[in-house]
Amino acid sequence: MIAHLKGKLTHKSPVEIVVDINGVGYQVFVSLTTFYALPEPGSEVSLGIHTHMREEALKLFGFYTDDEKRIFEKLITVNKVGPKLALTILSGMPPTEFLSAIDANDVAKLSTIPGIGRKTAERMTLELRDKLAGLSLEFKPEEDSAPRNGLFDDALSALVNLGYKKNDAEQTLKKVYGKEDKESSLESLIKESLNLLS
Repeated sequence: MIAHLKGKLTHKSPVEIVVDINGVGYQVFVSLTTFYALPEPGSEVSLGIHTHMREEALKLFGFYTDDEKRIFEKLITVNKVGPKLALTILSGMPPTEFLSAIDANDVAKLSTIPGIGRKTAERMTLELRDKLAGLSLEFKPEEDSAPRNGLFDDALSALVNLGYKKNDAEQTLKKVYGKEDKESSLESLIKESLNLLS
């Protein structure tokens, strides 16, 4: 089981990254929270890893903080929440907000995450409240220094992976991209779009 990876970040997108360790590239799926915290490609990264094994595939899920990894591992214990949905949940709401929503039994807030219906939200609050007790989140993303090429495509890919229809996501992004400063970061594009979509 792979529990940790440290190496050179060679590829970075809102859905997945590639970490090169001694010439071997590891594909790692990440949440938007972790994506925002990562440095630019070419830098060294260190991530906590959850190895998910199924008969047909072995997938690695990477996390910038131990707390985010712990939340992910608790999430996939909830009935009908798999790794992909768990990442969507972590992408759709910052870990601190997610914890307070669970703690406050705020089903309405949890239901705003794409792919989470009322029943799943209720199930999560019921099953996770005790499991997540005692987690205090310290999340300090690094500044996203340089604007990325293909900003629009990366933002679109992130929104589609969060569960929004491609057409809706594209239209919203066009509005946001038009009024945002052309030097804006991917993070601000996605956040602005999510505000409009919700």
